[in-house]
Amino acid sequence: MMFTRTAARNSSSLRTAVARSFATDAAHKPPLSLAGLQARYANATYIAASKAGKLTQVESELASLYQTSQTSKVFQQFLENPMISRNDKTAYVESLDKLSPITRNLLVTMAGNARMTDLPKVASTFAQLMKARRGEVDAKIISAEPLSAAQLKEVQAAMAAQVPTGKTVLLETVTDPTIVGGLQVQIGDQFLDLSVKSRIEEISRMPID
Repeated sequence: MMFTRTAARNSSSLRTAVARSFATDAAHKPPLSLAGLQARYANATYIAASKAGKLTQVESELASLYQTSQTSKVFQQFLENPMISRNDKTAYVESLDKLSPITRNLLVTMAGNARMTDLPKVASTFAQLMKARRGEVDAKIISAEPLSAAQLKEVQAAMAAQVPTGKTVLLETVTDPTIVGGLQVQIGDQFLDLSVKSRIEEISRMPID
């Protein structure tokens, strides 16, 4: 009887431990289901940073690395040059002691796998995960002329009404005279072309008997 009670208690403790483990894993799960090589790196980094309570720090570090990859030719060459060996790239990123261990581990892994050229994409994907975590939705307005303050306010209100409650629209405005007039709107994965140029192109494709 004693053995039975002990076994039952052990079984109950195991179930509790497993349940807690699943709950913990779920708490650190990336907020988006993304596929591809860069997503695998970004997802693993997100989970590690979440468990360590370092999501914001890692986001900032990867954003800085992304910016450097876009503005520094020296860093671009380091990422892309196949003549620099894996060992040399690994040794360099291991020396970046100002980075958090999580970000540095990501770089070491990518260097060892000869995937440093994918760093900008991984950083962008990580930023996408963080935006989803905060409930942020990217949106872009392209207009032939700069929008007035009143027009911009109207557009922002219209966009806010299109996203679920609790989401925040991050609006970017772009001026492109080639669209002639009207607007092109992109919010999330949705795109709407209200430009005069698009109407002209529609007319040009119309069959004439």
